[in-house]
Amino acid sequence: MYAIVRTGGKQYRVREGQTFEVEQLAGEIGDSIELTDVLLHSDGTNVTIGTPVVQGSSVTARITGQHKGRKIEVFRYKPKKRVRVRRGHRQRYTRLQVEGISGPAA
Repeated sequence: MYAIVRTGGKQYRVREGQTFEVEQLAGEIGDSIELTDVLLHSDGTNVTIGTPVVQGSSVTARITGQHKGRKIEVFRYKPKKRVRVRRGHRQRYTRLQVEGISGPAA
């Protein structure tokens, strides 16, 4: 059984017991959250594709970590103009472990 969920503007294929990282979600470590933007649900034999989401389907996950990713440096300059701009960014991520996938209501 697997599902494709959308969170943070990205899509992830998830299975029960799988651990994956998404852009930061609100919550503390150990909290349980429910992802309701399920775009596709498969139970092994039947595949349900949403338009755009599958009604009545959801993925339950537990937050197992909050951390920052690696630093990305952005450097911009204009030659011969003494313009130099140096900036950095560190994206925050949430690590989730899938506890269950509930299918669409029959």
